[in-house]
Amino acid sequence: MKIAMLAPISWRTPPRHYGPWELVTSLLTEALVARGVDVTLFATQDSLTAGTLAGVVPAPYSEDPSIDAKVWEYRHLAHVFERAGEFDLIHNQADFPAHAFANLVATPMVTTIHGFSSDRILPMYKPYEDRVHYVAISNADRSPELHYAATIHHGIVLDDFPFDAQGSDDLLFFGRMHPDKGAAEAIRVAQATGRNVAMYGIVQDQGYYDGAVAPHLDGTRIRHPGAVGGAERTRALGGAAALLHLINFDEPFGLSVIEAMACGTPVIAINRGSMPELIEHGVTGFLVDSVDAAIEAVGRLGEIDRAACRAAVAARFTVERMADRYIALYRSIIGA
Repeated sequence: MKIAMLAPISWRTPPRHYGPWELVTSLLTEALVARGVDVTLFATQDSLTAGTLAGVVPAPYSEDPSIDAKVWEYRHLAHVFERAGEFDLIHNQADFPAHAFANLVATPMVTTIHGFSSDRILPMYKPYEDRVHYVAISNADRSPELHYAATIHHGIVLDDFPFDAQGSDDLLFFGRMHPDKGAAEAIRVAQATGRNVAMYGIVQDQGYYDGAVAPHLDGTRIRHPGAVGGAERTRALGGAAALLHLINFDEPFGLSVIEAMACGTPVIAINRGSMPELIEHGVTGFLVDSVDAAIEAVGRLGEIDRAACRAAVAARFTVERMADRYIALYRSIIGA
């Protein structure tokens, strides 16, 4: 089986710190290669893979301002579709622009929809639903307007997330500094409970950050270390009493949620989007409907067994499970 894996080009694959789509693309690619699947990863030239790297884009456009996103995205797409005949299947992880090429080649195609943002994108999905096999990353994120081949949850490499049986009394926020992600709400919970909170993530909305986050930062009780990766990321995820995921939108998945749970850290999340698919209320965290309810949930964290958090991820959200489900889908499509 020869797979062309089409990655986004906003960030390197895998990302150095932020880049959730690129991270999932990398995790799946490496898991497939480990299973003996012949994968060519179409990504930026600085990307890393145990498979075959095919890159024409010199650098990620979110990291290098000299890269014109529109110009290089089209060059990137042309690169994979000009070689379509070399592959049994093209797996598109880079959103709807690839669909413009779908009817120009005979190679079967899968698109993982990393969040169905709004009905405004339907014109680049609906006409291709009988040509492209769509995968939702959660049942909550399925559009009623589309046909889907499967729902496949993301998976992580469990061994990359050391279990911390103790944690600490501190709270944790992991996400973009944007109103959707609930950074201001996390600060309110920390202030109301008298706990410290470390806030990790890129600043995506500067105005929001300047008005709702920065005025509260004191470097000790409430601090923003920025975006982190590697060992610093896993230490942060495991060394907390809870991850606060007080979202203001219907989150399609939430990698930080399962990463925290893998480290033993329970999650307090607003009960919307995919959160009920990821968190078992009272077992791996708490699903709440308001900041006040989140404040109350902090007082109940002693009820959570941190080992149960990790066990839930081991049972449901490993990269092995994700890869197995994608391989089954590929085989059903190409008859292998």
